[in-house]
Amino acid sequence: MEDMPSPLTVGFDLDMTLIDSRPGIKEVYLALAAETGADIDTDLVVSRLGPPLEEELANWFPAAEVPAVADRYRALYPSYAITPTPALPGAREAIEAIRALGGRTLVVTAKYEPNAKLHLAHLGIEPDVLAGNLWAEQKALALREHNATVYVGDHTGDVRGARAAGALSVAVTTGPCAEPELREAGADVILDSLTALPAWLHTYTATRAS
Repeated sequence: MEDMPSPLTVGFDLDMTLIDSRPGIKEVYLALAAETGADIDTDLVVSRLGPPLEEELANWFPAAEVPAVADRYRALYPSYAITPTPALPGAREAIEAIRALGGRTLVVTAKYEPNAKLHLAHLGIEPDVLAGNLWAEQKALALREHNATVYVGDHTGDVRGARAAGALSVAVTTGPCAEPELREAGADVILDSLTALPAWLHTYTATRAS
């Protein structure tokens, strides 16, 4: 008897994959700069979203201050970042397409999990599982736990997480990393945006079934 393919479980990154968090994050950094007096180039900050918050804050604050500033950032976040942040084109449709195929979805993000949950609730995006505070290879912990077969993200860190989990890496070019960079990192599939994911999924699932 031939082995049946494993159930379809697709993971997604959050920032710049499912949501365009640049407007909201910029507002939080502006508020943080106003409170602390730090000179923060907020346009530069939002041009390189992906890595953990503390890594970005280390560019603008002394190392000893970063933990406290990170706590303050996360406290400010719900008031400034949720409302201005839209879903990226195709985000809801991508989740629905997986559900229509009988699959499960999870969001695995480096973002502080309570704030990630606020974004998803505000936008009406309902994955089956949310795992926060995981970056790059750490994402493999959640992907393996939930038997993800595909992981979709916009950053080379997402590609690394997929590969560490043994999942197919699908990259979208809606974030800071261009196609050549994503391909060099080892992405298996590269799409312009999530609007292309449903059609790709139908081909992928048909191939798996055969």
